[in-house]
Amino acid sequence: MPIVTAITTHPRHAGRFELEVDGAVAATLSLDSIERLQLVVGGSVDGMEEQIAIESARFRVRRRALNMLAARARSSVELARSLVRKGEAQAEVDTVILLLQEQGLLDDVAFAESFTRAKVLGARHSRRRVQQDLARKGVPRAVTDAAIATVFLDEAVDQRALVESVARKKLRSLEKLDPAARRRRLYAFLARRGYDADDIRRAMQAVGDALNLAVES
Repeated sequence: MPIVTAITTHPRHAGRFELEVDGAVAATLSLDSIERLQLVVGGSVDGMEEQIAIESARFRVRRRALNMLAARARSSVELARSLVRKGEAQAEVDTVILLLQEQGLLDDVAFAESFTRAKVLGARHSRRRVQQDLARKGVPRAVTDAAIATVFLDEAVDQRALVESVARKKLRSLEKLDPAARRRRLYAFLARRGYDADDIRRAMQAVGDALNLAVES
């Protein structure tokens, strides 16, 4: 009958405990898992091997997830995809994602608003570009639309003024090109940031006279 011979703190990581069964390390667990499974030195773990393995796997997935979130913010879907690509089981990933959401450590609404604010105010991306980027990260469209609306309202974002300011800034790096080349490069640059044709046309008209761009009306 397998017996717990020791439960020791991990030598390098606080909050981790090594479970020894019959003198050998059998799993790394959290204190919550140890208490939930009622593991004690001298106690039997006969018939508990599978549950111990599941608890250990979830603890490992949670640690990995938190490390990834510490590196940079991620959406729920994006985090889950990354964990699965790293070899974690889908079932354990799903459980951990739900747990992190319940604990408030993973919040798609907050992520979408933060991402939108950074991309619109920092990178000067368009509403449509932000929608596309968040969709690729698995953020639901309703959450994305709400986040964009919140940021545009809170920051008083005027997309027409935004695309014009982006155009003026970009043109400073295109001054050495001839007018036709400048126009092509500027149009392509603005299109890559997700601005639609009407916004681009208005912006190019606004900056055309000052920089001698040949812009069609």
